[in-house]
Amino acid sequence: MTKFTPQGRPLLIGSLPLSNHVEATELILAHTPDIPLWAQLPSNPKEGMIDQFLPGFPGLVEGDEKSWIDSTSEAFANDMLAFYEAYLLVSDAGGDIEGSPFALSAERAKGFSTLTGMAPALSPQPLALKGQITGPITFGTGVKDQDDRAIFYDEQLRDIMVKHLTMLAAWQARMLGKSGALPIVFFDEPALAGFGTSAYVTITEEDVISALNEMADAVHSEGGLAGVHVCANTQWTLLFDAAIDIISFDAYAYFDRFVLFAQQLKGFLEKGGIIAWGIVPTGNAEEIEKETVDSLFAKWDAQVKELEALGFDRKSVVDATLITPSCGTGSLSLDLAKKVLALTKGLSEKVQAQA
Repeated sequence: MTKFTPQGRPLLIGSLPLSNHVEATELILAHTPDIPLWAQLPSNPKEGMIDQFLPGFPGLVEGDEKSWIDSTSEAFANDMLAFYEAYLLVSDAGGDIEGSPFALSAERAKGFSTLTGMAPALSPQPLALKGQITGPITFGTGVKDQDDRAIFYDEQLRDIMVKHLTMLAAWQARMLGKSGALPIVFFDEPALAGFGTSAYVTITEEDVISALNEMADAVHSEGGLAGVHVCANTQWTLLFDAAIDIISFDAYAYFDRFVLFAQQLKGFLEKGGIIAWGIVPTGNAEEIEKETVDSLFAKWDAQVKELEALGFDRKSVVDATLITPSCGTGSLSLDLAKKVLALTKGLSEKVQAQA
């Protein structure tokens, strides 16, 4: 694990309710200059969390209303062969991922090129740059084949899917690190909130951990840190057991569930793990409007004291803390999104000042 001590610095989760990528990036830099991320703007329909990462997948069919993978098409076999050849060239033969087909689509991830284009001129230079990609469980259960079946349940398509996302994550880490900043790549996994329910009854813990580890290992190979963001409750032991460096959770609504795994959390922190503390609410307007930096600090401080009562060292917890919103702000009004960013920045400053 690359050593990084965030010490309560602020971080964001990705989406913003804007249509201009330069404006969005400038807003991000104003609130999180130490660890800015590239902006995802859902106002562009091609920047949805599935559509954004579909290009390059063998058998992809894009219709007006939906996209799917057709593994029965005449082109699929050739597409698959080309995919694996490109994958093996990078992963096994030492090929350069920078010049490979595994680049984010310029059309669908304009926020990425905007951030990386601005990064070299920033002063002071950021400590890290954050990217994000839809995680394998969410992507694999969200993308369907020609029979409207989730591709995660097809062994061949699942293998392609994990390797496809792995290469996109590794490419991000390579490009984010070019300015000298530490690359951080989050895997966004809202579907993990349903793990263990009847909806995903045939997905095993081994399936989840194996897929996450394959992606995390690729990010690590590029000198980066890998995080997983879950915006609700999940079986947290999955992430404590995976090769993940950062666990991002909704501390505003689900800390009581998260703290049930105190011993596993302690082990995670002892090996250098980082907690992205999603203490700034994004779930509804009333919560955002009522909260202040002081009220959120009181909530966060009470949670840290609960950990202290369980034997955690406060300084160690703060050193391993990132202060974040509970989720992205893309579905909020711009005024509420700006308040979320301001609360995140203000709370981070107070945490650092009183650490």
